[in-house]
Amino acid sequence: MRPLLQRLLPALCSAAARGLLARRAVPMALRPAEGAARAGGDARSAAGAAPEHDGLENIQEKKILKENKEKTQQSEEPCAADSVDSLMAEMPFVDIDIEDECAMHATSELSVKKKRKRTTGREMEEGIERKKKKNKQYQPNYFISLPITNPKITGSIQALQDAIIQKDQRLSKAMVRSGSLHVTMLVMHLSSEEEISIAVGALSDSKVFLDDLLKGKRLDLSFQGIDHFRNQVGFVNLAENDHTTLLKEIAETMTKIFQEKGIMAGEERAFNPHLTFMKLSKSTELRKQVKKIDSSLYEDFKNHYFGDEILHRFDLCSMLKKKQPNGYYYCESSIVFGKSHEADLVKEALRRETQALLSRLNQIKELLTSPEIRTKISKELFEDRHNSNCKWKSCINSESPNA
Repeated sequence: MRPLLQRLLPALCSAAARGLLARRAVPMALRPAEGAARAGGDARSAAGAAPEHDGLENIQEKKILKENKEKTQQSEEPCAADSVDSLMAEMPFVDIDIEDECAMHATSELSVKKKRKRTTGREMEEGIERKKKKNKQYQPNYFISLPITNPKITGSIQALQDAIIQKDQRLSKAMVRSGSLHVTMLVMHLSSEEEISIAVGALSDSKVFLDDLLKGKRLDLSFQGIDHFRNQVGFVNLAENDHTTLLKEIAETMTKIFQEKGIMAGEERAFNPHLTFMKLSKSTELRKQVKKIDSSLYEDFKNHYFGDEILHRFDLCSMLKKKQPNGYYYCESSIVFGKSHEADLVKEALRRETQALLSRLNQIKELLTSPEIRTKISKELFEDRHNSNCKWKSCINSESPNA
């Protein structure tokens, strides 16, 4: 037994050494096959395999040793792809699960998203506040006005307003004063005195262009019929004719002139000239009580003719500054049309005063023709004469020396 062990021991040691060398030199891809072969050999030895199998193993070990020598010689050459793979497989991070890394990254992103969600609501609120503030900064505060001065129009609108108030007293807060009646040509935002000065210059410059459009003609604007905006605003329509078309051209020309001066004037929607006489926005308290204006309140005036207005001036007015005593807006500047406009105004005023006096005289004549009035007047005259005589006699008696 001992001689047998002495004879097998060197062989076993050399086989173990060669196996270790082969294990280090064989690529990773070959190791599963080697393990399978070894498992098969162990199984065969356990099952009582024949001694000749050991010879086969020696032959295989010699082949492996030869291959190892060849590979050792090739080790000085650049590493093959399999060698690189084996080296990579032995690196410390090879067993780290990439999915876990992705999960960790996804978790961090999820937490960031949650944090972002929490802040998104606040950012949206801040954005809305900033937008409101910006919109407030650029809300219109000035406008170009075409004032309504014809007493026939203002009187008819007053009658319309009175008729509406009789049906709904609450709407008295929504009525536009007769002194404030106007047609808005365009609106703008002026944030400084410098911009107001620029707007005044733009209005003055537009005079030349508007005179070219008018060509000395008189622009008569006819107001007839009533309409509304979303049952929130009541207004009188301008009758569609050549004069209304010309007024729209004037509005477009003025808008371009103001924009060329750097003033953001005009509106996105098309110019729709109208004469506002009632709007719910005049009173916040009223808007809580009345959501819509009932069109039946002004049904009797639906197609009423209110009168004509002759274009004689445009005003640059402030929406926020204190109004004038007559109710008209604070006016920064104006342009007047017509060479003899002031003379025409004086003539018109005199004509109206004359008509009023004639009307009064006709009333007096009618009263004098009535018998009852004549008897009453005669009686009053007789009493006045009698009283005056009495006073005269008393004065004489008081001055007499015998008194």
